[in-house]
Amino acid sequence: MTKAIKLFNGGVTVKDGVITAAGIADDALFKNTMSYGILNRHNKTAIETANDALRLTFDALASHDITYVGIIQTAKASGLKSFPVPYILTNCHNSLCAVGGTINEDDHMFGLSAAKKHGGIFVPPHMGVIHTYMRETAAKCGGMILGSDSHTRYGALGAIAVGEGGPELVKQLVGKTYDIKYPEVIAVVLRGKPKKGVGPQDVALTIIKAVYDNKFVNNKIMEFVGDGIRNLDAEYRNGIDVMTTETTCLSSIWETDGKIEEYYRVHGREGDYREIKPVGAAFYNGAIEVELSRIEPMIALPFHPKNAYTISELNDNLDGILAYTEAEGNKLLGAKAPKLSLRDKIKNGKLNVQQGVIAGCAGGTYDNICLAANILNGGSIGRGGFSLSVYPSSMPIYSGVIKSGAAQKIIAAGGVIKTAFCGPCFGAGDVPYNNSLSVRHTTRNFESREGSRPSDGQIASVALMDARSIAATAANGGILTAATDVDFDERFDKFEFDGSIYARRVYNGAGSPKTDESLIYGPNIADWPKIDALPDTLILKAVSVINDPVTTTDELIPSGETSSYRSNPLRLAEFTLSRKDPGYVARAKAVALDAQRIKDGGIAKEYADALSLAGIDSGNAALGSVIFARKPGDGSAREQAASCQRVLGGAANIANAYATKRYRSNLINWGMLPFLSDGEYAVGDIIIIDGIRDRLKRGETQYPASIVANGAIKNIILKIDPLTNDEIDIILKGCLINYYGN
Repeated sequence: MTKAIKLFNGGVTVKDGVITAAGIADDALFKNTMSYGILNRHNKTAIETANDALRLTFDALASHDITYVGIIQTAKASGLKSFPVPYILTNCHNSLCAVGGTINEDDHMFGLSAAKKHGGIFVPPHMGVIHTYMRETAAKCGGMILGSDSHTRYGALGAIAVGEGGPELVKQLVGKTYDIKYPEVIAVVLRGKPKKGVGPQDVALTIIKAVYDNKFVNNKIMEFVGDGIRNLDAEYRNGIDVMTTETTCLSSIWETDGKIEEYYRVHGREGDYREIKPVGAAFYNGAIEVELSRIEPMIALPFHPKNAYTISELNDNLDGILAYTEAEGNKLLGAKAPKLSLRDKIKNGKLNVQQGVIAGCAGGTYDNICLAANILNGGSIGRGGFSLSVYPSSMPIYSGVIKSGAAQKIIAAGGVIKTAFCGPCFGAGDVPYNNSLSVRHTTRNFESREGSRPSDGQIASVALMDARSIAATAANGGILTAATDVDFDERFDKFEFDGSIYARRVYNGAGSPKTDESLIYGPNIADWPKIDALPDTLILKAVSVINDPVTTTDELIPSGETSSYRSNPLRLAEFTLSRKDPGYVARAKAVALDAQRIKDGGIAKEYADALSLAGIDSGNAALGSVIFARKPGDGSAREQAASCQRVLGGAANIANAYATKRYRSNLINWGMLPFLSDGEYAVGDIIIIDGIRDRLKRGETQYPASIVANGAIKNIILKIDPLTNDEIDIILKGCLINYYGN
């Protein structure tokens, strides 16, 4: 596998696929990249240097039904009148009403009423998953799209798309900008052609394994170039592109060609195509060379897409690799969780899996489903415990796989065809039985992403694979099988997009707000609670300490059934850290009660004693809780990972580093200080920062503080990476809502 990928550190130039070490003056060629051309057109001012601060606006926005209620509620409180650009509201996450009675459908009705009132686009449940719908109808060559989902990626279609927390969409809705430093750009040079049986997920997992741990593309733009692109069909490119999120990059962009032009033509949008490519030699901050012909079918074992092996490598060393995976997985799950068990699935020297799923924006494409159907054609998944579910990612694709005969092949083999739904990607659909292993062509395989609940003694796990190898495994009754080990027909009917399916069902009010319409609220939709401004003296009490190497947003606020409560901030907050630190909520609430006591003129003895030790008057002090995690925020863009802490009285995070830019942005937008520290912390530590408002106003990056623990005091320095003026003002005022309210 390593032979397929080569990394080039430091500046390089790329011209016609040739990678050359950059000279002293070559960095001026950053303007020749595709990224520069698109960013420059969307920036408020012309970009002159690669150190410029950007103030970007987007052509369209996208949210699904986990996020759009909170975004619209926040924007409404911030002065929203109408949507300034097309805002697409899809209903592909909370499509089921299995939890909480009517609350999911209540959110959908709120979304429809908001689309009518403010002039948006509403895609009803089961019609299309968010990113497939955006590819089919909204992505444009040279455009930019901002979405409140981390897998917002349309680079293969010539558009730079960014997944962010909801508050960044709020800023766009009320006429503000997306503010970042000009990002570094990494060239991804594709060469050759994938062998038969190797799919887009195999390519993606190979790249993720090579770049995740070394942060090679962290918060950078991946720019795909090279002759290998021409050997990949449009949906193949889309399948690789959407997985770039798992590298922790900021965004992606690809060269476009006749195959992308044909994609736009098929979807009735010829006018949205134009050729996108670098201009001559272009400067990049590094490069990744990918030899497509050397990539093999892959499997990413629990609990991360980076834990990738070739299927042949795994089959050759089953016991050793699975033993290592079990050990690492059990460290992550913790001593109180059920033990991850994988080696018990080895039967007669073969790995037996219990479920296969092909779904969502990564797996549920027309091409993937047709090829899976060809592999399954005439076979059977068997009558045992193995099951197979296939989710076409939009109703037009569903219609296409019926017309092509692919659906019938899958059904005849024992598979089940379901509607467009993102549930299998985040733990709300196709939950397997306890102690089982599911192989999925979806985007993530974090712990409990298949819906298990370790706190209730339930444990299952997901391995990521390409649809082709999932179908080969299904045809072999659940015995892990690479698609390169089976013979199948690669031919299938061309996809014919039927736009009338959307025209008859999707509400399209973009640019035509009906201001007299009323928003329809269900009983679970609640406003944000009042949030206080930053005090002069901040007292923090540590209520959770997480020493794992990385903490995902799934651990901060679980996915799955909890998503049904995302329109009720206080109710959702009850689930915060429930899988990682079940005692967190009670500890945070206790600190919040003490904080209210200080507001009312009283102060608990432990805080009074701590202030006395630090020699600080309590008159201008306020109290909040804080969590320490070594590297929080990997994974989803969901703002609730931060907002749930905030509504429970959280005032800051302390970290060695933040896994993603979007999680740090979510903290800031909710008025929480994103501190950095190399120190060690314990639950119960009291941390005091005096004069914090003035220091923040001055833009300081180092904050003298005192830690009080067990009656002793120690002086430390907390750091904050530079903040923009707007970010400083947001934290000073307490949150984005307060910032706009003022």
